[in-house]
Amino acid sequence: GGQLVIQASARPGQGLAEVEAAVREEVARFLEEGPTEEEMDRVRTQYLAGFIRGIQRIGGFGGKSDVLAISEVYGGSPDFYKTRLERVSGATAADLLKASRKWLDDGVYTLEVTPYPEFKFKVAAQDVDRTGVPGPGPAPDVTFPAIQRTTLSSGMEVVLVERHAVPLVSLNLLVDAGFAADQFSLPGTADLALDMMDEGTESMSALEISEALAMLGARLSTGSSLDNSSVSLSALTDNLDESLEIFADVILDPAFPRADFERLQKLQLAAIQREKMQPFSMALRVLPALMYGEGHAYSNPMTGSGTAESVARITRDELVDFHSTWFRPNNASLVVVGDVTMDELVPRLERLFGGWPRADVPAKNIAGVSAGAAPTIYLMDRPDAAQSVILAGQLIAPKDNPDEVAIETMNRILGGTFSSRINMNLREDKAWSYGARSMVFDTKAQRPQIIFAPVQTDKTAESLREILTELDGIRGARPIEVEELTRVQESQTRSMAGRWETNGEVEGGVAEIVTYGLPDDYFDRYASELRALGLVELAGVARGTIDPGRFVWVVVGDREKIEAPIRELGLGTIRLIDADGQVIGEAAAAR
Repeated sequence: GGQLVIQASARPGQGLAEVEAAVREEVARFLEEGPTEEEMDRVRTQYLAGFIRGIQRIGGFGGKSDVLAISEVYGGSPDFYKTRLERVSGATAADLLKASRKWLDDGVYTLEVTPYPEFKFKVAAQDVDRTGVPGPGPAPDVTFPAIQRTTLSSGMEVVLVERHAVPLVSLNLLVDAGFAADQFSLPGTADLALDMMDEGTESMSALEISEALAMLGARLSTGSSLDNSSVSLSALTDNLDESLEIFADVILDPAFPRADFERLQKLQLAAIQREKMQPFSMALRVLPALMYGEGHAYSNPMTGSGTAESVARITRDELVDFHSTWFRPNNASLVVVGDVTMDELVPRLERLFGGWPRADVPAKNIAGVSAGAAPTIYLMDRPDAAQSVILAGQLIAPKDNPDEVAIETMNRILGGTFSSRINMNLREDKAWSYGARSMVFDTKAQRPQIIFAPVQTDKTAESLREILTELDGIRGARPIEVEELTRVQESQTRSMAGRWETNGEVEGGVAEIVTYGLPDDYFDRYASELRALGLVELAGVARGTIDPGRFVWVVVGDREKIEAPIRELGLGTIRLIDADGQVIGEAAAAR
């Protein structure tokens, strides 16, 4: 049995009868004319592209196991997917018109439900011990795919990982800009500029780009993180040349249409207002400036959206300047993963990017920062808040450091997993929080390690004290135990086998290596380095990394209920700040 569902949305003020009439008119047109050949080509390509992307994975919706199971259930054979692909590939517009007239022309839609038959299971083996739960076998040895590197004549670095299991190629241009580049412009510029880049080029409108990508079964996206601005493409191997043309056009010749700029500027301003209404994003907006200080490239709001004042002042010309300043081949690396060789790839890239002119780019200020002289708690008032949100941040070593595996492991034990100390304390033991975590945000320079804990209002001060207890504990008062280390080692090493199933996941790993200057064999050595960690080494890393006196605290909550109990803790200076991180009056700061 099956069901055809036609969905339609009404515009404000549009009546149901009008919508129904429009749907009937469209169905009637389809029954009269059928699909065009162009529509057929687009749907076939998108179906094939979706199938290919899905079967990169073993499990999950659209994964290999899903495809085989559906084929067995509905087609009577695990390889029935081949028949479905043949049918889709061979279907003509006339076939669809004939089928639509057969099933849609009478205007009656019927859902027939057939109950499943009663299944009987046959035991494959009688000598299986079912008295206990089977234990996991040894973790398989996992190797990261080989990385190849070259440089185009324009100076752009190309980093390739070949994967020929499916006819798919993923590309990600990493430009060394990101939110940190807002240091040289108005905060929010990088975010808005990258949102604009796929809104049209000098030769194609946004709708034309979208239509062309759909016809090719390709996907394109743009965006920024703290250190990078990026343009990504996922393309079928057979359509790689045409897809690369669009990819290069978006990178080299974005038009920044004025009408779209005004629309996206308004959307970004609305996003800022939403951020200033949510306690977690409120704290994330102000915490970087409190940790890094004025003038540092990482001191703008961590969300990258900027401030309402700065975004309102951004002009279209400033987005053009951002692109011309930072999008240079000598400031970019192209990560490619998929069904292509370097010999096949380089000539195509040379044709598109070989003439891309080089230029000097500004040097972002990511210098080291010293911790404050004394702990400070910044209190942001949110009257009648149902709970308080605690964020505590300190700066730790960059990603590229010799103790990285140990730092990551220590953080997982402290607060990086559900079974971590902070979460088990505040959630499982005290029941003061639904969940509390410790997170490390990777950056090229000193990184923020942030503890995040939403807690019930009347336990705000007590939660602060418990977090400090956990920080002191992992430093030595309660050293890491062998069971905690083993749990992280087993979890991390056993999950590696499924960590790089798709091109996108491998691309993410390569991007991590490229962005943070890690050795190409970083992931190959990861498991062995993790297994080799000992308690003594972890204890030294914890003492060298965690310093409760360096943490900056931001608490968002009902000041009337939480300020006095926090003051009684005597943890340090308390300053009252507004949603923009500005201290509210000298008296408040000195109280």
